[in-house]
Amino acid sequence: MSDLPPYLEWSDQGRLRRARWRSEAGLPAPPALETADEQWPLAAILDALRAGRHLLWRGDWIAARRVLQALTQRAAQLFRVQPDVSPAITFARHRAVQGERAALLARLLVPLGPDYKVQLPRAQDVRTACRAAWGKPDGNNSVVALRELLALVSACEWQKKGVSVSAAGGRIHPRYGVFSPLRGEYIDLVATAPLPPGAALAFDIGTGSGVLAAVLARRGLQVVATDLAARALECAAENMERLGLASQVSVLAADLFPPGRATVVVCNPPWLPAQPTSPVEMAVYDPDSRMLRGFLQGLAAHLLPGGEGWLILSDLAEHLGLRSRRELEEWIAAAGLQVVGRLDTRPGHAKVQDAGDPLHAARAAEVTSLWRLATQ
Repeated sequence: MSDLPPYLEWSDQGRLRRARWRSEAGLPAPPALETADEQWPLAAILDALRAGRHLLWRGDWIAARRVLQALTQRAAQLFRVQPDVSPAITFARHRAVQGERAALLARLLVPLGPDYKVQLPRAQDVRTACRAAWGKPDGNNSVVALRELLALVSACEWQKKGVSVSAAGGRIHPRYGVFSPLRGEYIDLVATAPLPPGAALAFDIGTGSGVLAAVLARRGLQVVATDLAARALECAAENMERLGLASQVSVLAADLFPPGRATVVVCNPPWLPAQPTSPVEMAVYDPDSRMLRGFLQGLAAHLLPGGEGWLILSDLAEHLGLRSRRELEEWIAAAGLQVVGRLDTRPGHAKVQDAGDPLHAARAAEVTSLWRLATQ
């Protein structure tokens, strides 16, 4: 069975066209394509997308971006969520609406040439961003959602510019699909938590960009950083090289723990027990708290005597009614662990102040904690 993306075929001005379908979100290939351009009124484009039709843009690139911007504004009005008495119901509706809005906007498509060049007049050069996300071109024309392509371009800019993290001693450069360390409060917790006596080796479970591994290395520890995602492993390794920490941090492909034991074992799992709708969302949503529970269940077997597991976790799930504090404490106890300390902080991101966000009440009450865990 081939792992290559499927082909699309459509008619354009009487000619049969063929191209590969690309979707980082894992969306299925469109069953059919229609072509559209500036001659289409915005209302007609919106009606077509709402009806489930996929439109391949054949007009001007700048016009396409304007159309997507206008569609995004219209979609924000169409897909509104009113807070319910039950936070869990509000969250479920919010997720459903997010999915509907994303699916609608993802039906506006653009063509790429065999070298990832956008085949539209006045097109932006996106080839570097596409290579960063997809690798070397395979010589085929392709079709991609305009919204997703712009996300690749934005991610490429973040990758080039990086995010300044003082506790890591420099800038962290996230890749597309790797969680960006823009929320600094949890990083500060790892930078300031008291180290167990004699700490020399740390494990960073689910390292992502490698930011926490870098913080631990700056604190004088040798670190083994693990992840399952190839992009994350490459991203973390690149960041360690840039920061001059490659001799202190080993990056390893593993499902949670590497072999052996360490004095400090850190994990910052996805904070919300919900189903991700795309690979990019896997850094935020953890179905049935799989990673969280796996970390807790395996922690005791990977701690040296006197060592600690540091669990970085927001209580947003508790405020949303998705997981209770009692459940978390029961999982900790069942794993043969005890809480020896906890450091708390409040987030400062913009949504905390956004009263129009349907999840505002839960976000305003959110606390992020570093749970210090030891064997019983």
